[in-house]
Amino acid sequence: MATRPASKPASKIAPTYAEASIRVLKGLEPVKQRPGMYTRTESPLHIIQEVIDNAADECLAGYGKRIDVTLHADGSVSVDDDGRGIPFGLHPEEQVPVVEIVFTRLHAGGKFDKGAGGAYSFSGGLHGVGVSVTNALSTRLDVTVFRDGQVAKLAFGSGDVIEALTLRKAASGDRKSGTTARAWPDPKYFETAELPKHDLIHLLRSKAVLMPGVTVTLTVEKAGRTEPERQTWLYQGGLRDYLLQTLVADPVIPLFEGAHYADGSESENFAEGEGAAWCVAFTDEGAPVRESYVNLIPTVAGGTHESGLKDGLFGAVKGFIDMHSLLPKGVKLMPEDVFSRASFVLSAKVLDPQFQGQIKERLNSRDALRLVSIYVKPSLELWLSQHVEVGRKLAELVIRQAQTRQRASLKVEKRKGSGVAVLPGKLTDCESRDLNLNEVFLVEGDSAGGSAKMGRNKETQAILPLRGKVLNAWEVERDRLFANNEIHDIAVAIGVDPHGAGPYAPGHEPDLSGLRYGKVCILSDADVDGSHIQVLLLTLFFRHFPRLVETGHIYIAKPPLFRIDAPARGKKPAAKIYALDDGELNATLDKLRKEGTRENAWSISRFKGLGEMNAEQLWDTTLNPDTRRLLQVEFGVLGFADTTSALNKLMGKGEAQARRDLMELRGDEVEVDV
Repeated sequence: MATRPASKPASKIAPTYAEASIRVLKGLEPVKQRPGMYTRTESPLHIIQEVIDNAADECLAGYGKRIDVTLHADGSVSVDDDGRGIPFGLHPEEQVPVVEIVFTRLHAGGKFDKGAGGAYSFSGGLHGVGVSVTNALSTRLDVTVFRDGQVAKLAFGSGDVIEALTLRKAASGDRKSGTTARAWPDPKYFETAELPKHDLIHLLRSKAVLMPGVTVTLTVEKAGRTEPERQTWLYQGGLRDYLLQTLVADPVIPLFEGAHYADGSESENFAEGEGAAWCVAFTDEGAPVRESYVNLIPTVAGGTHESGLKDGLFGAVKGFIDMHSLLPKGVKLMPEDVFSRASFVLSAKVLDPQFQGQIKERLNSRDALRLVSIYVKPSLELWLSQHVEVGRKLAELVIRQAQTRQRASLKVEKRKGSGVAVLPGKLTDCESRDLNLNEVFLVEGDSAGGSAKMGRNKETQAILPLRGKVLNAWEVERDRLFANNEIHDIAVAIGVDPHGAGPYAPGHEPDLSGLRYGKVCILSDADVDGSHIQVLLLTLFFRHFPRLVETGHIYIAKPPLFRIDAPARGKKPAAKIYALDDGELNATLDKLRKEGTRENAWSISRFKGLGEMNAEQLWDTTLNPDTRRLLQVEFGVLGFADTTSALNKLMGKGEAQARRDLMELRGDEVEVDV
């Protein structure tokens, strides 16, 4: 066997960390470096949607009646509206044309000012990164604005101005007002440069449904064809027609629809115009159709407005069933029994929507749950009392769902009945045996465990307090795991034995049939020690229970770090507001200032640990499924192998030098709350 001469080892250059090591990303550089933080990168659909959303906001505000989208043969996409047109005069502070700021500056826009006289009372845009992301991720973007009897034009290339703003007087053939933006998405940022036409059509059609009287048009140009394809949507009716066209099964009862918006004189302290419109169908079979929107923005991952609809529907239906004594003995209703067969279209209007992440797939605004629920519940109660026979049919459907759920949970209980280990004494179990509903919280400390036990939902939530920090199980043999009491109790409580890393040989697949909870939630303090406990538990699950991670059963609960006691503001009463971290704290204080609250009229409390929260606070912020922050743990982009390598570097006993190198190289990227 041939051998190669030994080469001289390369000298290792120690990484330096000094003033010059700090790099400041300017302008749109952050978007180009990490596009996935600002948009979906499967296709350019979301960056085009940002432009469409701007046009829709003009229609939502009552200034536009038309949105035209064109897919050009050269791969570019243009969006044209007849709104007010983006202002192109100089910004009073920046002394740069406003239209240029809108397309080139992150966190700049006309949708932050929600007060009287603001440009937009209700809009989907909040984060201020919308069309600037479109610009950053396009090779070219042309903008034309019609406004005040003038026509303004400018062009961008990869986010920078390449053709400065020019003005001319509007000609007789020009329209009075509006904006046209034409973008050429840069293929290098996306998995495919082609727009998913089906998703685009769905988006445009839903905009037309949610804005009765607004005409939405899609034009598709193709090379070699003189006549382009054209589709137009104009709905005068709205949600009802849309839902009927989309359902895959016949409704069991007539559609329940309604709308309610605050008029400013009500006692619920909602802003004038806030509210929702909804249309709900109950079907006995087929996949439910569920679409929700906030200020016309599609929230594909749902959020608190959907939770409000769920809460309102359940409250009204349960009240009807109780009033007419329709519930058979031994059957207990759950919200999912009502919601599982509900198809709906929900359109909420929220003054200051808080979304999860930049792409706005999920609404996080806590007030939205009460906003929707408080309008849906009385409306459905009145409707059911006026249509008793309809109510009885709906009750039959809901009760059947509850009975099916309970039978399924009984089968699971019998299958795992005999021979299981005795559950740990400190486990406070839940009453339900339905795997899909049950969840266990691994809580840091006995004190927090006591608050969690009192504040939980006894039906579906179990509490397992942990004493101290769990053993670092990265290098512990599986046979030695049960020598540690905490790990023994965790394994017995969740009902799954340690099984180590895959892949698994045929016939040796880990046995998950004994799993007792659909969600295993890590609940630790919001400080550094709490983060350490999180890492230790994640290490345990990744190393010794990887199939639970792979199948999506492991979660991290995010308790708040701050509580702000805000005084009464106008019609708004005094309130307790919780903030997850410093960023949310600053955003909350900014909002209070905009609402006219005097500086420092509020008080801020910092939770040193979960044990400082009483049961009600812990429920409101961390346990309530409708308002909590719960993150699902998954392997993500790293995959199993790279995650193993990363955790080995962090948790391995012989990796001290590797950790030291990592801290020297990347330590400045971490914000530590000491």
